[in-house]
Amino acid sequence: MSPMQFTWARLANLNAETLHEIMAARQRVFVVEQNCPYLDADGYDAQSWHLTGRINGELAAYLRIVDAGLKYPEPSIGRVLTALPFRGRGLGQQLLREALDGCHHRYPGQGNRISAQSYLTDFYRSFGFEQVSAEYLEDDIPHIEMLRPCTALTMDSP
Repeated sequence: MSPMQFTWARLANLNAETLHEIMAARQRVFVVEQNCPYLDADGYDAQSWHLTGRINGELAAYLRIVDAGLKYPEPSIGRVLTALPFRGRGLGQQLLREALDGCHHRYPGQGNRISAQSYLTDFYRSFGFEQVSAEYLEDDIPHIEMLRPCTALTMDSP
């Protein structure tokens, strides 16, 4: 398999084709696959970094990082996905490593706070995130809030 190539961009720097690809992937995963009707274009995209991972030019993985002070005091990683044809290859780990490294450089000295789907708790714990809330429902899916303190910003994660 070819290595995943990463691209960071703000919304204003995404071309229409790339934005369409991202939004279609998010809808496939979070609305269709998870059978969860919700407003995906929630207003945070304009204040986020968008990280795409491509293999041979095809969108394989994506996430966004909402700027600090908007959703949480810390920058917030979310909308994390791996496209169906690319699952089971460890691309989610590669994507999150790239995101955390990018956060370290774009938001120095700050941790990261996320609203994680509960079944992914162990995945995020492996990257230094700690559970900081009781389980709650977000769009009828169990979630927990997790924090990765800035002291966890070593890249020793898997």
